[in-house]
Amino acid sequence: MSFILQPWQLFFVILAALVNRRQQQVNEFQRVQIEVLLEKLGKKRVLLNDDQRRRLGVKGKALGRKALAELTTIVTPDTILRWHRTLVARKWDYSDRRKSVGRPRVRQEIVDLVLRFARENVTWGYDRIQGAVANLGHKISDQTVGNILQEHGIEPAPERKRQTTWKTFIKAHWDVLASIDFTTIEVWTKGGLVTHYLLFVMEVATRGVHFAGCTVNPSEPWMKQIAKNLTDAMDGYLLGKRYLIMDRDTKFSDAFRKILEDEGVESVRLPPRSPNLNGYVACCTSFVRLVTTPGNRRRSDSLRPWLLTGAA
Repeated sequence: MSFILQPWQLFFVILAALVNRRQQQVNEFQRVQIEVLLEKLGKKRVLLNDDQRRRLGVKGKALGRKALAELTTIVTPDTILRWHRTLVARKWDYSDRRKSVGRPRVRQEIVDLVLRFARENVTWGYDRIQGAVANLGHKISDQTVGNILQEHGIEPAPERKRQTTWKTFIKAHWDVLASIDFTTIEVWTKGGLVTHYLLFVMEVATRGVHFAGCTVNPSEPWMKQIAKNLTDAMDGYLLGKRYLIMDRDTKFSDAFRKILEDEGVESVRLPPRSPNLNGYVACCTSFVRLVTTPGNRRRSDSLRPWLLTGAA
């Protein structure tokens, strides 16, 4: 059956073609204009202020690396995307909130000595470690020794002697162990830059990855619902698991952990300042951040089967 355009349809087709041609002419003029300016400048460096870099970063991020590479720009596409990454990093810069008042920190040399004595001598208490450090010329109190050990997740002597290493724990519970962590992506909206929180769970034995949910507000009610989904009696991802490794993020609240424990899944919270202990799911979240970045779309397309299958 032949298709015949109505007069009004033909009018809109012609109008769209004229508008498109006009837009192409405008784009061509802008490109030639930039080329002329660059020829005029020669090898001189183009100096831009922070506001100009911000505007180029925002617009360039929306286009993506591939589109920027096809355009004539006053700087390279990598520079424009780097400006955008700097803009995102500034959102999370809270250095102005740091407090410099208070007691001075214990020197790192002393901290290393305390940790070494505690790990190599599992029967030594706070007083014994303090005496050993004093013999080396460092005067600290037994309370300081206790604080250092607590900050690094090392138990007092009676408990420390019965503790196994993290490596031993992982191997002993390999088949019933899972790990959970957040990653974030930044999305430009009409209201500005908005952070989306993505929650992932990984089965340590198989490296299988499960996407638990995404939200801009990981509140306690949302986290409680996630816990119920993960422990659902029919298709919960944590069925058959006994331990769930997580960091000390406050989003993993008491209510969230209580739901897991009621279903037989024990929460294993990592000691302070111990990022390497949750390295399995940390690698997963880093990969997801990579494949969800528009500038890395070509690379992510070739790696996306990894995410779908959960292969390592």
